[in-house]
Amino acid sequence: MTGQPQHVVVVGAGLGGIRTAEQLRTAGFRGKISLVGAEQHLPYDRPPLSKQVLTGEWDPERIVLCDKARLDELGISARFGEPAVALHDGAVELADGTRLQGDAIVAATGVAARRLPDQPDTARTLRTLDDTLALQNALATARSLLIVGAGFVGAEVAGAARARGVDVTVLEAMPVPFTRALGPEIGAVCARLLTEGGVDLRTGALLERFTGGSAVELADGTRLDADVMLVGIGGVPELGWLASTGIDTSDGVPCDARGRVEGVAGMWAVGDIAAWTDPVRGGRHRSEHWTNATDQAAAVARDIVGADAPPLSTPYFWSDQFGLKIQLVGRPDLADTVLPLHGAGLDSGPVKGTVAAYFAGARLVGVVGFGAARLIARYRGLVGREADRAEVLALATSE
Repeated sequence: MTGQPQHVVVVGAGLGGIRTAEQLRTAGFRGKISLVGAEQHLPYDRPPLSKQVLTGEWDPERIVLCDKARLDELGISARFGEPAVALHDGAVELADGTRLQGDAIVAATGVAARRLPDQPDTARTLRTLDDTLALQNALATARSLLIVGAGFVGAEVAGAARARGVDVTVLEAMPVPFTRALGPEIGAVCARLLTEGGVDLRTGALLERFTGGSAVELADGTRLDADVMLVGIGGVPELGWLASTGIDTSDGVPCDARGRVEGVAGMWAVGDIAAWTDPVRGGRHRSEHWTNATDQAAAVARDIVGADAPPLSTPYFWSDQFGLKIQLVGRPDLADTVLPLHGAGLDSGPVKGTVAAYFAGARLVGVVGFGAARLIARYRGLVGREADRAEVLALATSE
C-alpha cells in the first residue's frame, strides 16, 4: 500500500464511476472509496433505457449495476442525489455543502442530454431512468411521436414506438443519418432500417423553431405536430463542477493515455467526459461508448494503485434497432474505404446479415454488422491486428 492514496473520491455513479470503484478493489486497493451520484438511483446501465426498459420488457431493477448489499460488501461509501458542484484543492463540494477531501479524484460525471435553443419543456429528452419512465408513460396513450435527431437513441426509440403501433416521424439535419458515426454508406443502410420499419424519415430537415406543445416548423416552412416529441441530438459533458479549476473543458477533460488529468495532480477522468490521449488517432479523443467506459475504469484503477495498465481492447459498440443488433468493432473514422463482406444491404438487398469492412489503405480498421453476430465474431481479431485487405476478403469468400 506504500504510495497509494488513502481516500479515492469517484464523482459520478454511472457505468464509468461504479466500475472504477469496483476495479479499485479488484486491484487490491484497501483505502476509503467515496462514490458520488447526482441521481437518487443506485448505479444503473444506460443502454437498455432506450430499448428494453422503454418497451417494458425489463423492469428498472434489472439494469442496476451494483445494489446496496454489493456496495457495502465492497466498502464503498455512496452518496446519491447529491451532485458535485465544485472542486477545491482536492475537496469535492456537494450540493448540500458537504466537502469530501480525497487524495485521488476520479471524474466520471458523464453527459447530459443536449438541448436546442428555445427548446420547450414539452420536448422530452432521454438520458436518465426518470426520462425513460416519463417517456414510457407518455407513449402509453400516444398515437404519434416526433423525434428530432436520427442518432442511435432516436432510432432505438423510434423502433420501440413503432412496436407499439405509434406513428413516428424522425427529423435529421444531415442528408444521411449516422454519417458521423458510421459513414454515409453504412448510414444509408441504417436509414433503410428506419423507413422499412414504418418510420417517416425526413433527412436534410432543418428545424427553424418550436411552435408550442410538440410542434415544430422547419426551415422550408413545413409544420409538424405530434402527441409526443423527443429531442435526441447527443450529449453535453457534465463539467460545471470543474468551472473554477482552470481545466480546459471545452472538449471534455484532457487526459494523458492513462487517464490522468493534464495539469492536475491526483486526478483522473473516465467515460463520456474523458478526452484521453489516443496513440492510434493522435491527439485526444472522447468516446461515449459503453465499452470505452469499462476499459478506462480498469486502466485508471490500476494506475491509481501503481499497477501496470491492462492492454488496450478493440473498440466495440452495439445498437438494437427494429429487431436487429447493429455491431461495430474498431474505428471507422480512420477509414477511407468501405467494402461489403457479406449480405446485400449495401446494394439495396436485405439489411439483415449484412457485414461491411472499413479499410484505411489496405489495413482493416473496423467491421460493422446487421444481425450478424456470428460473422462479426470472426472478424474481431482481424480488426485488432489491422489485418491486410487480402486476408479479410479471402476470409469473407471462404464460406
